[in-house]
Amino acid sequence: MITAALFLLAYLAGALPFGYLVGRARGVNLFQVGSGNIGATNAGRVLGRTYGALVFVLDFFKGVLPVALVVPLARLWTADAIDENFLRVGVAACAFLGHLFPIYLGFRGGKGVATGAGAIVVLVPLPAAVALGTWALAVFATRMVSFASIAALLALVAARLVFKLDPFGAANGLVTVFCMVGSVVVIVKHRTNIARLWIGTESRIGDSAWRHLLLRMLHVLAVGFWFGSGTFFVFVATVPIFDSFADVVKTQPNTRTANVRIVPDGTSDSQRDQLASGLAGAAVGPVFPRFFILSAICAWVAVWTASAWNRGAIGRWRFRICVVAALGVAVGWPLSIYVTELRMLRFAEDPATAQAASAAFGPWHVASLFLSMAVSLLTGVILLLAAKMPDEQAS
Repeated sequence: MITAALFLLAYLAGALPFGYLVGRARGVNLFQVGSGNIGATNAGRVLGRTYGALVFVLDFFKGVLPVALVVPLARLWTADAIDENFLRVGVAACAFLGHLFPIYLGFRGGKGVATGAGAIVVLVPLPAAVALGTWALAVFATRMVSFASIAALLALVAARLVFKLDPFGAANGLVTVFCMVGSVVVIVKHRTNIARLWIGTESRIGDSAWRHLLLRMLHVLAVGFWFGSGTFFVFVATVPIFDSFADVVKTQPNTRTANVRIVPDGTSDSQRDQLASGLAGAAVGPVFPRFFILSAICAWVAVWTASAWNRGAIGRWRFRICVVAALGVAVGWPLSIYVTELRMLRFAEDPATAQAASAAFGPWHVASLFLSMAVSLLTGVILLLAAKMPDEQAS
């Protein structure tokens, strides 16, 4: 009964039609003007940006508060054990459905973006941050809120699957399913927007000169960091690190081993080479996740900013190369993890495991290296193309 009462309260809170109420307070029926939707986008278009922002914040907190408060409220009402994950996902779903189908307006509601965003911010903060960042960049690059919302939903699901170990496991599956099903529902609610996007008639928000300046700045900074970090890591830092460890093992004991002998007398040259490679791999391995996080962020920004100039020969090629280089990062990240695992498994105690890892390591290491070099080359081309930014305003 307590769970049912909390779910009902969440639905009733989510069903509060703030867009409709704000519009009525201004003497406007949002169902009858603009796109006919009571969400923040139409409110901003009809009533002005200030009221659009107000509606967004109110709808956003319809998702935040039920999810954030449900567990404390449940504990106030019962001393029994509670399934916190089930309660949070349940009230998130109820608040979300309340916004989509509010009982106060004959079940005719909004599209669920703001309320869904509020719920996921509490449920899955990291994927939510990725989604909100994607939304902001996409709006900034395209000036189309509907397109940005759809892109953010795809980013949310992708981030949940990438960043969460065992996303469909017993402890995580319910939240993952909510993110996926909720995203599908919101995309379906945007079907008319998708139709307009397809034929090129979707509405855009206002433009300004500072937007184009900031787009250029973001693009150049992202590509510069992307090219610089990749070139430094692949061509400058990695080889000297491996050479340094080989020299340390060869000449030990020395000052770099604190004059401590780390290799017994009689160790063969091949064993010394294996030790040097293992130590260098252990030193470089922890850098890979940070390197790929930086590369992914830079790729993400570069693709979205390049999409603003996806016209003309240079603009189209700039966007295509950004996408290809970003795909290289997406493939290279898990590949680098696999190569790092193989590097360590070469020294496993089980001879069969070590032999199999040694056989697989060479080809996969070469593939990873060539992929990293290719991405560095592509980012260099993108950086050169940055010298030819469009003089006219981006669309």
